[in-house]
Amino acid sequence: MLKAIHVALTLSVITLTVMTAPSAFAAPLKVVASFSVIADFAKNVGRDRVEITTIVGPNGDAHVYEPKPADAVAMAGADVVLVNGLHFEGFLQRLVEASATQAAVVELTKGVTPIEFKPEFAEEDAHEQGHEGHGSLDPHAFQSVANAKIYVRNIADAFCAADSDGCVGYQTNADAYIKKLDALDGEVRAAIASIPENKRVVITSHDAFGYFEHAYGLTFLAPQGISTDAEPSAADVAKLISQVKQDRAAAIFVENITNPKLIEQIAAETGIKVGGTLYSDSLSPADGPASTYIDMMRNNIAQIKGAILGS
Repeated sequence: MLKAIHVALTLSVITLTVMTAPSAFAAPLKVVASFSVIADFAKNVGRDRVEITTIVGPNGDAHVYEPKPADAVAMAGADVVLVNGLHFEGFLQRLVEASATQAAVVELTKGVTPIEFKPEFAEEDAHEQGHEGHGSLDPHAFQSVANAKIYVRNIADAFCAADSDGCVGYQTNADAYIKKLDALDGEVRAAIASIPENKRVVITSHDAFGYFEHAYGLTFLAPQGISTDAEPSAADVAKLISQVKQDRAAAIFVENITNPKLIEQIAAETGIKVGGTLYSDSLSPADGPASTYIDMMRNNIAQIKGAILGS
């Protein structure tokens, strides 16, 4: 009798183990996102089926970020690594090599039509070519909502490739989020349409809004190029101030990732009041005004419209 009970208990344990044993990705899919905007996209696509580690967090600057040992550990254990591409993450190749990761490294700008950065910053970036420069292409593609939708589709495809059992869910989540992005795109266009054409010139810290400019018809001037690593010369600043006066910029903004002193100097010399903070290369912390991509875009357009129209 005792033997029979022992056998029954053993069979029960075996059965329970089989029933509760996780499938390959019953545990969350381990995802590494290179910076906060991508992490937010990934959360919307993966939801509770993914576990996300963000390399460059809120208010971080991926142009100058130096990887930490913990970043290499996270990347080594990842199932999927999501990056912007177009040389946005200067640290990326070093981190991939240091981690020896076997995960797929997915460039989310695949399918985006890239634009070239502005000619006035060509010399600066050519100098950076010797140490992980951007080439001639602007990497800030996510500043266009249409491009953000491409990022989201690429994330869904990457998750499906790594976790086929969750694919329907990933695609469904992506579809739902893209509907929100479509609505956001309409909000941005309506806000720009409310600004008189002769007032659609603004100044920011670095040349991060080229895709926004290209998509929505607002002109951005900046003392720094695509990378925040290089300091503009006094001659460059003087040239910008002259251009600002000539083009009659309507507003000037600091960015969350840059030192505000240069913008404050330009504001003082041009008489243009600083209109607020724009979020360019990263989101705000959770308690800030731009903790998600949608909030970031809404914050930026509200700041721009408010500073120009005084509302």
